Amino acid sequence: MPAVTADTLTLPRLTRPAEAGTAWRAVHKTVAARRQVEGEGFVVRRPFPGMDLSLADPFLLLDQMGAVEYAPGEAKGAPWHPHRGFEPVTYMIDGAFEHEDSTGGGGLITDGATQWMTAGARILHSELPPQEMVAKGGLFHGVQLWVNLPAAQKWSPPAYQDIKAGDVTLLSSDDGGALVRLIAGSLDGHDGPGVTATPIAYAHATVFPGAGLALRWPADFNALVYVLSGRGYAGAEGRPLADGQLAVFGPGDALTLKAADGGAPWEILLLGGLPIREPVSRYGPFVMNTRAEIIQAVEDFQAGRLGTIPPTSKHLKRIAHRTSEDEAL
Repeated sequence: MPAVTADTLTLPRLTRPAEAGTAWRAVHKTVAARRQVEGEGFVVRRPFPGMDLSLADPFLLLDQMGAVEYAPGEAKGAPWHPHRGFEPVTYMIDGAFEHEDSTGGGGLITDGATQWMTAGARILHSELPPQEMVAKGGLFHGVQLWVNLPAAQKWSPPAYQDIKAGDVTLLSSDDGGALVRLIAGSLDGHDGPGVTATPIAYAHATVFPGAGLALRWPADFNALVYVLSGRGYAGAEGRPLADGQLAVFGPGDALTLKAADGGAPWEILLLGGLPIREPVSRYGPFVMNTRAEIIQAVEDFQAGRLGTIPPTSKHLKRIAHRTSEDEAL
């Protein structure tokens, strides 16, 4: 890990904020991800939901899938299932997912690529490992992030962004000790390729042992850092943060992070966004503003109004089973 690498000494560098006059964000709380079974039975690590979601707004869910080395016949995915009212975003670090949807879209998400899907009013989709991976096994590691949509955009037509690994904006920390892959949003005047309905920032950083990463962060955004692997320290106070932990930052206009000395690089996700601050009503794959809208979504799905599985689908016979966690959302 990861699939997208570069020589940090050749990349544009993020400007380190001045020590004087900078409001460095402190860590408000840390959250340990819970293990949860999804789809056909693959295990994810989920730091939220499970905490106060107002701290993550506009984000709704974060699942780390793997890293796992599948043996032949073990690879699993998430067969056909509906969505309404938000954007499911799948970022593949290693391995591959094969995507199909009810609009006729599809393709392979692999090694550093991102599938940014706007479910909007209605969509059915399926994400499964390709048959070659099922047959032979292999390394699989990815992240799924759910981004909420404002009420005015929950009824928009479905849309899809195919962000290839080579499209991601690559940046370096001021001293070259960290590689930042900017998927969406802006950092220090640099823009990622993802087009978002709500202003957010989404990046994957590799901070090499003993190195730091300090950067400006919009004061009106929240700020979250999730550890994919390794150990480090978050915030001006140096709060320890290890594999599977999420740091929720308090107010301020800059972040400071530092990888632990020795060992492997610290792999982290940087997340932040402008809170939508609207009521949220959730049930499994539906995220709306009211219970009545959720009931309507369920009825629309049962009546076939959220889309039709294409008759040419490779995944036609595989239908998702909702988990108890989905039922409780």
